[in-house]
Amino acid sequence: MSSFPSSPLLAARAMCAVGTFVALSTFSLSAANSSSNWKFDFGTVNAAPGYTAVTPAETYSAERGFGFEPGSGALVATDRGGKDPLTGDFITSNQAFFFSANVPEGNYRVRVTLGDSAGESTTTIKAELRRLMVEHATTKSGKFETVEFIVNTRSPKITAVGDIKEGVVNLKAPRESEQEAWAWDDKITLEFNDSHPAICAVEITRVDVPTIYVLGDSTVCDQSKEPFASWGQMLPRFFQPVVAISNHGESGETYSSSLGRRRIDKIVSTLKPGEVVLMQFGHNDQKEKGEGKGPFLHYKDNIKKHVAMIRARGGVPVIVSPMERRAFDDAGKVRRSLSDFAEGARQAAKEIDAPFIDLNAMSVPFYEFLEAKGKDVSRQAFAGQDNTHHNNYGSYELAKAIAQGLREAKVDVAKYLRPDFTGFDPRHPDPLETFALPATPGRQGPRPLGE
Repeated sequence: MSSFPSSPLLAARAMCAVGTFVALSTFSLSAANSSSNWKFDFGTVNAAPGYTAVTPAETYSAERGFGFEPGSGALVATDRGGKDPLTGDFITSNQAFFFSANVPEGNYRVRVTLGDSAGESTTTIKAELRRLMVEHATTKSGKFETVEFIVNTRSPKITAVGDIKEGVVNLKAPRESEQEAWAWDDKITLEFNDSHPAICAVEITRVDVPTIYVLGDSTVCDQSKEPFASWGQMLPRFFQPVVAISNHGESGETYSSSLGRRRIDKIVSTLKPGEVVLMQFGHNDQKEKGEGKGPFLHYKDNIKKHVAMIRARGGVPVIVSPMERRAFDDAGKVRRSLSDFAEGARQAAKEIDAPFIDLNAMSVPFYEFLEAKGKDVSRQAFAGQDNTHHNNYGSYELAKAIAQGLREAKVDVAKYLRPDFTGFDPRHPDPLETFALPATPGRQGPRPLGE
């Protein structure tokens, strides 16, 4: 799984990264994997002391262990001179570009120095599968800023712990094994995007910080391709760089398949006491038919199985109800299709005394607010003609709903939300007109699994 997808689109997607690095021009793969700190000076061959120079010529290879991925825009190194070799030069492009470096599985603090001594810069940074890390960081001419965020990397390997046996996550082929391979590979990949990204330096350091795990279906997972997105991949933007977000969701999944494919086993194998696991299923569970199936039987039972596994390791399970689909009656009110599963999730949370976020209830006024602005305006929160899966705007707003839910449920990790998160009222979301998250380049991807 160490190889990056070969097509420019897949490379671009994978690069949609969480940002951190760039590469060692004379660094070997084995050396990279034995280190816990990587320092890169972007621009020309003249690097600051203690940093490795990264120029536009460094393309990624497994042998080198770092480099720019296929799908990157035309890279330009600009040297402004000056006394500081770290900020005197930078790399930019007229479109998004992606950089990868080999790192072991774990959590990493990424520090990116941005700016241009002779002009303004605006940079948005994503990581791995388009996880939003930094949104519209701007610097004025001659000014520099260092932004920080935490990126989680993982492999399919499951380490034996307690009742969990050694093994691997049963990835879906070819979706996860090929199209989404970079979600499970041995690299950290960063996407640098926006109107004028100016990347001076990247430092990546392995850190031991609390992890927030996310588990769910296609409305939760890290979607690899535009125009699809999920709240799980927007959530990192709202947390301070003192916690990691590890998204184990996948398209088409249910609580049953989480057990069968060992996704929950993977989480539990690395879970530490006090760490949170956010769980949201329902869209695909709804299709499970047969004796004992349904929102108040099999669904609730599987929720409780997950909770028991998490609590056995000292973790904190947070149950999230599934958001509604996009469908309206003649009065502009949402036609409920998942209310039974939302109620099943609520009942399970109450019966086992687990924190509960009613995303279903929050999604309804959000959709209705948009639709009240005009027929089909709510579609602007969804991916094209899809009535289940969201675009960047819809996912961004639902991630804010999750953040608000954590705060209202008094889950301890809510204290790590960024100061600029002032709360979320689904009846008054961010204006559509001012939302402008730059899309990751590449052709439109296939529709996620599930409805």
